[in-house]
Amino acid sequence: MNRPERVKRLVEGRVIAIVRASNADEAVSMGKALIDANIPAIEVSLTTSDGLKAVAELRASATPGQLIGAGTVLDPESARLAVLAGAQFLVSPTVSTPVIRTAHRYGAAALPGAATPTEVLSALEAGADLVKFFPAAPLGPAYMKAMLAAIPQAPFVPTGGVDARNARSWLEAGAVAVAVGGALTVGDPSEIMDRARRLSNEVSM
Repeated sequence: MNRPERVKRLVEGRVIAIVRASNADEAVSMGKALIDANIPAIEVSLTTSDGLKAVAELRASATPGQLIGAGTVLDPESARLAVLAGAQFLVSPTVSTPVIRTAHRYGAAALPGAATPTEVLSALEAGADLVKFFPAAPLGPAYMKAMLAAIPQAPFVPTGGVDARNARSWLEAGAVAVAVGGALTVGDPSEIMDRARRLSNEVSM
């Protein structure tokens, strides 16, 4: 699967699950529950201790149609290591042109974070495949929708405070997909699977 195909899959899947854990074993346990629930894309935050190990293990466990990515990618060195570990997309909290270039050099999709019109345009000009709209909760769907009126080409993925209760509101406001973290991954694997399936049903309605 090449980079355009990966971007298409992220959009078609509509949900990116964010895994943040204290260590790789916990991240893998969460990630495997999400894989079993058929979540189309899973992002492992590199704030996780040994996060690259979790990326590699989840990539080996994923089905052919599922994407495994790395999040909180702050510099090109981390970007390269993440791709070498198996990450198919890279997510950053800010716009970093070196990270975007490194992602593209190795065939990974790049999702930099942006919250203002200037940041969004900078992300798009730097080659962002999708734009992580962050932090989503304090800004709200109306803010994003207003920004889309001026920058309709921005492919937003709201992140931060998104859950099954409001995911559809974000999509209706113009987001191409949503990213969900703590609201999805708290609890044991069976609870994670149940919440993941409810979220999938909500965004597919």
